[in-house]
Amino acid sequence: MSCYNVCYKCYIYYCQQHTTLHTTAGLLLKLGRVGPGQFLDGRPDAAGSGVGGTLSSGLKKYPNAPGQRFSDKGWFQSMFVHEVEARKDAHSNLLSKSETSDLYKIQFHNVKPECLEAYNNLEAEVQHKLHLDQDYPCDVVGSWNTWYGDQDQAVHLWRYTGGYPALTECLTKLNNNKEYLHFRMERSKMLVSRRNQLLLEFSFWNEPTPRNGPNIYEMRSYKLKPGTMIEWGNHWARAIKHRQENNEAVGGFFSQIGDLYEVHHLWAYKDLQSREETRNSAWQKEGWDSSVYYTVPLIRSMESRIMIPTKSSPLQ
Repeated sequence: MSCYNVCYKCYIYYCQQHTTLHTTAGLLLKLGRVGPGQFLDGRPDAAGSGVGGTLSSGLKKYPNAPGQRFSDKGWFQSMFVHEVEARKDAHSNLLSKSETSDLYKIQFHNVKPECLEAYNNLEAEVQHKLHLDQDYPCDVVGSWNTWYGDQDQAVHLWRYTGGYPALTECLTKLNNNKEYLHFRMERSKMLVSRRNQLLLEFSFWNEPTPRNGPNIYEMRSYKLKPGTMIEWGNHWARAIKHRQENNEAVGGFFSQIGDLYEVHHLWAYKDLQSREETRNSAWQKEGWDSSVYYTVPLIRSMESRIMIPTKSSPLQ
């Protein structure tokens, strides 16, 4: 079979799998490092003209790679991102909890450095009143100041019991509340910028509930490639069992309004050393490496925040 035919087969792989790995195969063929038949049986021929040493040495760089990459489908095909069936419903319906209609809002407030303490005190006062007032169908899940990440930042997570109708009801009442309008005016003097998102909770995560401290919290935010949310959820539904041993999993959310295709995973640790040990121990569990392998290609960018709970936060 000619080199042209082999490169054409690589091109077909590209069209079917939406990757660019065929260019590597074509380059190796062009350089004479790989024989035409060595890509067709699914495995590099260790006895071939040097390819055993060339490709195998590359694979040895990943000693913890998941075993399924070397299945009977062949090493070349298994390097592509795992396929999932086309979804037949909105991912908000497929991934969120069907037994609850809770909606979450996350707020990121960048505060003037000299105003952070006054801001925290003012925010705590308002949160306490709203949290106890039964007329408002909302409660604060947690409030933090960012320790590592964006400095002088406050992060608040709210839950609206009843979904979008509860959110609308709450906002309508607040806009007619003179005390709250005064609070917003005072708060605006302390802020540099702010943004928010509306979120839904992943069905396979724990629901965030108050916990005693002291703890530090890590929020890992992932911006995914459009169209990959279902696949992300499928892999994490299996992977989450590897991250619950020390009760570190607090909550997992995906965006509905605001920056889209963004995921927030919230974790709690006793301290930074505990975080390091807990994360390292996950790699000793069978299946965790596979989950990482298949989710990394879905990510466009990611960010980690280490946060300290405020005194009024239910999550301590």
